[in-house]
Amino acid sequence: QVQLVESGGGLVQAGGSLRLSCAASGRTLSFYSMGWFRQAPGKEREFVAAISGSGSSTQYADSVKGRFTISRDRDSGKASVYLQMNSLKPEDTAVYYCAADPRWAEIATPRYWGQGTQVTVSS
Repeated sequence: QVQLVESGGGLVQAGGSLRLSCAASGRTLSFYSMGWFRQAPGKEREFVAAISGSGSSTQYADSVKGRFTISRDRDSGKASVYLQMNSLKPEDTAVYYCAADPRWAEIATPRYWGQGTQVTVSS
């Protein structure tokens, strides 16, 4: 059973920062590719950022490049992934989901999903 649990969401003013965390457990997720997606009200879920199992490769949506940073660590067989979000804008408001997949090439359509955490940016 794979479980992904997000935390760190909340309300922040435009220009502020938040750090999202995702704790993964179950199976051997330490070397899974992991990513963040978001879904704003009335919009489809979209890709935000991803990091490979080794941590050597990252990808970002154009809308967050230079503002968001994804990172990860592996400890005792668990995997954690983080999303540092700086210079937040009202358009970043969304539910943010953590995701994981064993294959880097498939991270855009990940196999496992968390429940999501709300991020609200006020203007």
